[in-house]
Amino acid sequence: MSTRRGNSVVLRLILSVLASAWIVPGYSADLPESGAVLLVARPELQDPIYSETILIAWPIEQGRHLGFILNKPTTVSLKEAFPDHAPSQAVGAPVYLGGPTDVGTMFALVEAHDSPGPGSMQLSPDLFLVVAADTVDHVIEFEAEHARFFAGAVVWQAGELDEELKRGAWYVLDAEPKLVLSQKTDRMWQQMMHRVELREHGI
Repeated sequence: MSTRRGNSVVLRLILSVLASAWIVPGYSADLPESGAVLLVARPELQDPIYSETILIAWPIEQGRHLGFILNKPTTVSLKEAFPDHAPSQAVGAPVYLGGPTDVGTMFALVEAHDSPGPGSMQLSPDLFLVVAADTVDHVIEFEAEHARFFAGAVVWQAGELDEELKRGAWYVLDAEPKLVLSQKTDRMWQQMMHRVELREHGI
């Protein structure tokens, strides 16, 4: 059994990035020069999907970005989503809504020192995105305690994320694995806002 279903737009984008060795394009002045970042929705961002959200985002080719919403758990657990997949029955954690694009495709973010396997992309030190079906299944079976599973993703076309930053939609933080895969997400946005406030005051 595989947790993958069909050929998604996001999956094809990520696989093309893996095939091209992931050359990072230039960032705007608001973003670090390389790697993934956390995007913290500003209070002014009022949107049915993105209000009070935390996202991880990273650049791909041609000025586009991909990412996942980190703090929107669904009411469906992994074992409920895949009742015929024996390893999933031991995982009671919820599937998270990664974004509105390709919600029928399953992805995993994993905290690990080394690549979890084929079809994985390193986003930052000790943090990998897994897109290949067999490797996602491997993570479910052997590394679920160090992972989070997402249905869907967020896709920014060329220049879109830069424009959102210019409009003041997001604060930007480093994508530390312990923050990305925080065990509790019910007050994650408030905690990240507190972190932002401390940084703004130089604390």
